[in-house]
Amino acid sequence: MLRSRIIPCLDVRNGRIVKGVRFAGLRDAGDPAERARLYEQQGADEIVLLDVSATDEGRAAALDTVRAVREAIAIPLAVGGGVRTAQDARDLLEAGADKVGVNTAAVRTPALLDDLAARFGRQCVVVAIDASRDDAGGWSVVVRAGKERTSLDARDWAAEAAERGAGEILLTSFDNDGAQNGYDLDLIRAVRMRVRVPLIASGGASGHRDFAAALRAGADAALAASIFHDDRTTIDDIKRELLRAELEVRP
Repeated sequence: MLRSRIIPCLDVRNGRIVKGVRFAGLRDAGDPAERARLYEQQGADEIVLLDVSATDEGRAAALDTVRAVREAIAIPLAVGGGVRTAQDARDLLEAGADKVGVNTAAVRTPALLDDLAARFGRQCVVVAIDASRDDAGGWSVVVRAGKERTSLDARDWAAEAAERGAGEILLTSFDNDGAQNGYDLDLIRAVRMRVRVPLIASGGASGHRDFAAALRAGADAALAASIFHDDRTTIDDIKRELLRAELEVRP
């Protein structure tokens, strides 16, 4: 049995970690390389780095930040933000990323996923899906850091993304992001029913019980930011509690 992963997320803007609620009200949360090094020491299984302003500013992710984080850690590094072309992905991989995350550009041009998987292998391709509950009782995909709601159903898009070559889905509840009121377990279960590729739950963690609930709902990994950046808990502590709950994680 593959062990579940615990993943800290570094949302980065202008070379600094930022954090907010529902992608807004961003505040400074530290230096990316320093935090990444700390999280590796605490037992993080990998790091996700997202350049949160790259898409809106029409630029690629900041490669200097990626290089600095890569130099600080040895664990896997996934990087997203501003990836529009295969060259953008190549630049991130050459800067030290092990995986490349794609969100808005994949929604606009789904064939980009086919291209990335063919060039770099699907193990490198992570599709980030930001999902928000809609009036029909489902979840709509939102893009551009939550500024734009699309007509895409998150479950359908996850299935299509996996078929096109996504090796992993990073599933974020836009409604719960930063609110620390727990992951959207219904969303996790609904997407889990549609895809077989690894699924990372994101958005809303406040403590070890939320991580446990996400993993039991079908996530292969659970990602969080605020509770780690604010030193409310550590990755070591989360893992110890999950092991006590008889969940398979790396000690």
